[in-house]
Formats: sequence, C-alpha cells, structure tokens
Amino acid sequence: MTRDDPRLATSLCGIALRNPVLAASGTFGYGLEFDRQVDLNALGGFIVKGLSREPMEGNPPPRVWEAESGMLNSIGLQNIGVRAFVEEYLPRLARLRTAVFANVFGYSIEDYVEVVRVLESAEGLAGYELNVSCPNTKHGGIFFSSDPALLAEVISAVKRLARRPVIVKLSPNVAAIEPLARAAEQSGADAISLVNTFVALAIDARTRRPRLGAGFGGLSGPGIKPIALRLVYQAAQAVKIPVIGLGGIATGEDAAEFLVAGASAVEVGTASFWDPRSPLRVAQELGRFLKHTGVENVREIVGTLQWRAGFTPRGA
Repeated sequence: MTRDDPRLATSLCGIALRNPVLAASGTFGYGLEFDRQVDLNALGGFIVKGLSREPMEGNPPPRVWEAESGMLNSIGLQNIGVRAFVEEYLPRLARLRTAVFANVFGYSIEDYVEVVRVLESAEGLAGYELNVSCPNTKHGGIFFSSDPALLAEVISAVKRLARRPVIVKLSPNVAAIEPLARAAEQSGADAISLVNTFVALAIDARTRRPRLGAGFGGLSGPGIKPIALRLVYQAAQAVKIPVIGLGGIATGEDAAEFLVAGASAVEVGTASFWDPRSPLRVAQELGRFLKHTGVENVREIVGTLQWRAGFTPRGA
C-alpha cells in the first residue's frame, strides 16, 4: 500500500504526510463525496473546493469544455459557504487521518479574513490554501494575484489570525512569477502552490458563441504541464519556503518532474475528473519510480534539476 511506503514519507510546513501527492482544490469536492471510490486516509492529503464568506451559485452553464489536451472550466467557485462547510462537512473530515486543507477565496481582504476566522473556530484542518486569483472589488478589480503589494496585504491580514499554515496559490496569468512568489514569502506565507488555471477561450465557430456560459474559462490538464514546470522551477529558485507544484500531473513520473523542478509536494487536479483515484494512483506510481531509480526517499529528488555545463537558464 502507498501509505506504508517509507520512500514517500515527507512533510509540508511541519505537517507529516504519508506521501507528497495531494488532491487539488476544485477537483475533489469536499473529499467525502469520494470516500467510496478512494481510501481517503491513503492520500497524502487533499484541499477542499474553495470556500467563500457566503454561499455562491457559480456561473451559468455550460461550465466545462473538453479541449484537445485538457479542459476548460468556468464553475465560478460555486460553494456552500464557509459556515455550512464547518457545520456539515468538517466534523466528518476531522475524523480522517489524512491532512485536509481548506481553500479560501474572496473579493476583498475582509472576505479572506472572515472565512479564515470562521475556520479557526473549528478543528479538523491541517492548514489553508489561499486562492488569490480573484479581483479585489475594493481596488477597482485589480487581481490579488497580479499585484505584489495587494498580495502581501491579504496574506499579512490572514497570517495575523491563522494558527495553521497558510499556503498561497499563485496564478500563472502574470508577466513574471518571481515578484509574486517573493511577496508571498516576505508577507509570511508558509508555502506557495502553483499553478492555477490559465485564462482561456473556446469558441463554437458554427454558432459564433463561446463554448462556456461565462465566456472565458480556466485551462488545465496535460497541455499546461510544460509551462507549469517552468513556473514552479522559477518560483522555487526565488524563495526558500516550500513550493507545491500542479498543472497537468497525471502519472507518477509527472509528479517526479515537478519535484525535480523544486516542488516539495504536488497536487493532482484535472486527472481526478476521469478517475477519482488519480491522486492515489499517482502516489503509487511515484513510489515505483523511486524504487526503480534507486531513491530511498522522495525528498532526495526535490530541486535536483541539472542544466548542461556552462548553461544559465533565462526567461523566454
């Protein structure tokens, strides 16, 4: 069993993990929906879908479109709201032995603070993942994820009351990832995760309309993996806090690539839509990869990317 494989044992922000593979937010519901398909306690951990201050209905349908090498989604962060989550789901999640993280989002700093304040009053979570890919309605729609000063402001506000580790999920829809990664670290983030989805558009040429009800959507899946790897590498070079990599991971070797790029752990997202057991399968495959390559523990390959002699990587 994967959970007994000592090669995979690791830790993240002081939290012991039986393996470094987590189920990504937005792709694994609140976790309990899959307890008949997946042994939740065998996972490295999982991040529940985004929680907001109040319930949200999400975007109009259609919400999902299958692309050539991935998918576009425009769910619109539909969720039951943080208070309902604490009452209806958290008591059962607290009984699990795996690490459960809450994804948190908002449209103002006060939104993030209030969601975390409610979660702080309850037990059962290992930490928080802040989704900063939202526009700040109080600052003229500027995205938290694209402004280092605004990003630092929201992280600092959350860190003032959070007693659990805070992971910041960075967006790839920026000119350079390093300033955002450094701003997250300097404002107290315990780790960063990247990448979130790429803003994209699918069009039906016959009807001349977008494929998704909300127009633009988030592109994820295998097609974004090479870009995600580059961004994870650049972020890991820029900060000393742990980096969690995600973006198109579907196999154990995919996971190993992100670890070599500098990630301390990974998240599996889109693959879970066609196989809810994907995070567990990826972990099992990663364990076999380590065994076949003679690696005693997964931490040995983190950040071991080797460039050819005399070569210095530069931005594209």
